[in-house]
Amino acid sequence: MSTTAVNTPASMELSPPRRTSLAADILTVMSRELKPALREPVSIIFTMIQPLILLALFGPLLAQVPGIPAGAALQWFVPGVLVMIAIFGTSMTGSNLLAEMQAGSHERMLVAPLHRSALITGRALKEFVPLLAQAVVIVLVVLPFGFHLDIAGAVAGLLILGVFGVGLGALSYALAIAVRKTDWIFWVVQQTVLFPVLILSGTMLPLDNAPGWMQAVATVNPVGHVVLAERALFNGDFGSVELIWGIVSALAVALLGLLVGGRAVRRSVG
Repeated sequence: MSTTAVNTPASMELSPPRRTSLAADILTVMSRELKPALREPVSIIFTMIQPLILLALFGPLLAQVPGIPAGAALQWFVPGVLVMIAIFGTSMTGSNLLAEMQAGSHERMLVAPLHRSALITGRALKEFVPLLAQAVVIVLVVLPFGFHLDIAGAVAGLLILGVFGVGLGALSYALAIAVRKTDWIFWVVQQTVLFPVLILSGTMLPLDNAPGWMQAVATVNPVGHVVLAERALFNGDFGSVELIWGIVSALAVALLGLLVGGRAVRRSVG
């Protein structure tokens, strides 16, 4: 018997799927992550109520605290609340990934023709959709109580938070991959790191009268520099040196997170 070779036209030859742009992949991942939240709007409403409760209960306590300008407690506190919301949201990005790895859906995402960095960035940026909604609600609530809003500064501040959040979300992503076989470690590390970082950033209380060692740690805490930058921007102070340090800190965390997160994704594929 003889076999006859069949010539396949070049147009019919199989070729690997064509990659889309990085921006398109990020939007794809982001929209995928948003769909479960949009199907359960109650969770979004609940997350919007939490910051208002914090403002109502904690805000009045700051009126006479040394280090906070008289009559400007809201001006000082609101930007810190937004930073805190962003940190809590993006630092828990890895928890969603853990659930997907247990269900097996993460492996299907890895074989999809998507940029690996889009898997990280899209997940982190998803957390900023509720952040934007929360920011609008918070500002509308505090405006009648004397809060001054510089719109250009607020937009710039949210952009910086976006950059910072991508880095923090990528680090959370990397942590989830590292502890995927013992997922309880994720929560131990996340909580152990998160609260000291927040306290030593001056987010909720000024550190002017703190012990020297706390002030020393705060000077190298990137969250603290981001908080100071947010306060300057919400006041419309674009010439503050604190803004420069805030931008540098956000970019440094974003670069570190993308490097560590990208490496973790590549190792998980291998």
